[in-house]
Amino acid sequence: MYELPAYLVWGFLESGKSTLIKETLSQDYFNDGEKTMILTFEEGEVEYDKEMLEKTNSFVVNIENMEDFTKEFVRGCQRNYYPDRVMIEYNGMYSIDDLMDVVDETDLELYQVIVTVDASTADLYLKNMKSMFMEMFKMADLVIFNRCDDNTNMGSFRRSIKAVNPRAQVGFERADGKEMAQDELLPYDVNADVIKVEDEDYGIWYIDAMERPEVYEGKTVEMRVQVQRSPKMPPGMIIPGRKAMTCCEDDMTFIGYLCRLNQTKSKTLKRILNNEWVTLTAQIHSEYNEAYDKTMPILTAIRIEKSEPPKEQLVYF
Repeated sequence: MYELPAYLVWGFLESGKSTLIKETLSQDYFNDGEKTMILTFEEGEVEYDKEMLEKTNSFVVNIENMEDFTKEFVRGCQRNYYPDRVMIEYNGMYSIDDLMDVVDETDLELYQVIVTVDASTADLYLKNMKSMFMEMFKMADLVIFNRCDDNTNMGSFRRSIKAVNPRAQVGFERADGKEMAQDELLPYDVNADVIKVEDEDYGIWYIDAMERPEVYEGKTVEMRVQVQRSPKMPPGMIIPGRKAMTCCEDDMTFIGYLCRLNQTKSKTLKRILNNEWVTLTAQIHSEYNEAYDKTMPILTAIRIEKSEPPKEQLVYF
């Protein structure tokens, strides 16, 4: 048939999906005369009124049963309506695999994945449905927390997302739609001669260094970490870091940055073994990382001393 650009707006019920779609369609950059099919898998509080649909050259097709969403259905929509693009409003309780199976079999081309989150209920969902939330975050290009207030823990939410998807952009909006500033008070002094990262603050440092590598350029950091090394790694390189639980016990990952040993000094270690706990003092510089397609921190070790494991070895997000 023909390539059909698709934008997936994904989130739990009443998370602001319909509102976001309406606002997007009304923007000058999007309201360019092209015909938009809004494919919705739920009926929320916000309806698409006739006047708005006419002004934006849009129409709504509702899918009542997931079984009805097939490649034949998509091709039928192309033949009958000939849309130029599709906005997919998808419920976070549904399996994403069911949707993607159809996307992969048709001319739908997924251009962007946007996840909407009601900040007032986010903690509840993260506590009870964390695996579903994390599945959405892993695919997201953009995550928007709406209905925020001064008590919204923006730092914690942002770190949870960045831990599973470093490329995702994260935004926070108040109930009136105004964007919230994301300045965060760090638990350590980033301007100190040596930035001392406590055990419980490793996750905060790791995410902040990833998001703002320019802040840490040339700085020296001291922290307790576990060493990962492999024969496949270049000589004189290790990855110091921590194991992090991003979702559940079955979803743990090691988070750390490459570290050059060069002429590292130590009083307690002759050899640095795999999985050994150490206190690392290192200087931070930034280099382009091809895997992430962005500038990332890389460490140069100054001192490495043997250390006991911390009481809590896991990092939580």
